[in-house]
Amino acid sequence: MAPYESDDTTAVAGADELRAARRRKAARYVVPAAVLGVAAGTIGLVPAMADSGSPDLPKISAQELIEKIAASDAQQLSGTVRISTDLGLPDLGGLETDLMSGAAASGGEGSAADPSAKLTELASGTHTLRVAADGPDRQKVSLLEDAAEYSLIRNGKDVWGYDSASNEVYHGTAAEGAGQREETTAPATPRELTEEALKAVDDTTSVTVDGTAQVAGRDAYKLLVEPKQPGSTVGAISVAVDAATGLPLKFTLTPASGGAAVVDAGFTQVSFAKPAASTFDFTPPQGAKVTEEGSAEAPEHSLRPEEKDVAEGLEGLNVIGEGWTSVAVLDSGAEGTPSGAERGGMGDAGALGGFLGSLGDEVNGTFGSGTVFTTRLVNALITDDGTVYVGAVTKDALVKAADSGQ
Repeated sequence: MAPYESDDTTAVAGADELRAARRRKAARYVVPAAVLGVAAGTIGLVPAMADSGSPDLPKISAQELIEKIAASDAQQLSGTVRISTDLGLPDLGGLETDLMSGAAASGGEGSAADPSAKLTELASGTHTLRVAADGPDRQKVSLLEDAAEYSLIRNGKDVWGYDSASNEVYHGTAAEGAGQREETTAPATPRELTEEALKAVDDTTSVTVDGTAQVAGRDAYKLLVEPKQPGSTVGAISVAVDAATGLPLKFTLTPASGGAAVVDAGFTQVSFAKPAASTFDFTPPQGAKVTEEGSAEAPEHSLRPEEKDVAEGLEGLNVIGEGWTSVAVLDSGAEGTPSGAERGGMGDAGALGGFLGSLGDEVNGTFGSGTVFTTRLVNALITDDGTVYVGAVTKDALVKAADSGQ
């Protein structure tokens, strides 16, 4: 953790967005999928909450509160969480779900219980989860649905995904010493997201203590993280930190454009008692279809040739700017979405390009021309020559970054 000299400190958002990009397909017309994939990576780690009241707690500085988070060692917990996400995505009639599943799982036929595709559902709407943890090797997350439930369980080296709606099971093996988050891309707690947001600290962010709150019946301090730079789509991040344990209990991200939170996630009920060992037991139900990781029926998680080119480029990722206005630049390896007259006379590809192009805004600059695809958080510009600029920044900031990259 970088040193803090005062309550006015700094944090950088976007580490998870850039890592999530490694899983996205470099297809010619799938820029919206890239935006969705980044957004899914942003929120795919958080659980949920309710808050009321302002308890009277001892004064604490931002530095002390951040140190309290870092020192938190809550290994055992269980509870109910609620996630509400409003990225402002267009209604694509189900296409957005298909695109996100493809972005997370790299496409292909596979098990309905595979977590890399299933948990992308958290990228939109409101969801209720049940969570439990007993150290780094025993964890469970259940996504409650209408008349159905999806559960992801880590018990030692075994990782199980079970989708009750399809009666399908996915079984994998966790690497020794690896946490559930790395192995399954499952959401864990607000703690991981908070730690990521505080890893890179510089003078582009203000971090202060913004009073107190009650979260799921527990007293908490509120940590407020705000960008100092203009051009970011992030307005503020508020984290409710348990006063007793230092565990982040709620994470709320509000956009610079105002309105409802982009992500509002936190515990509605939580207990730090040791969960029963049986909580993490799992036996495939009779008649369930079981897919083993690495089998012919399992999704192909390794990158395909066209995706490896993108991944190799991301290893030495070119980043323009700093802090909250950082913009990642990559070559998609394909020409951009056709615009204007170019959309005509191209058959099905032209129709698809025209449809996706209609979801974005055509822009021009020193870099040439391209299309900007926007959400309330992460925006992407794809130029006509196939260069992609992506970040939690405004359309104008993307165009400025593209111009400066020439």
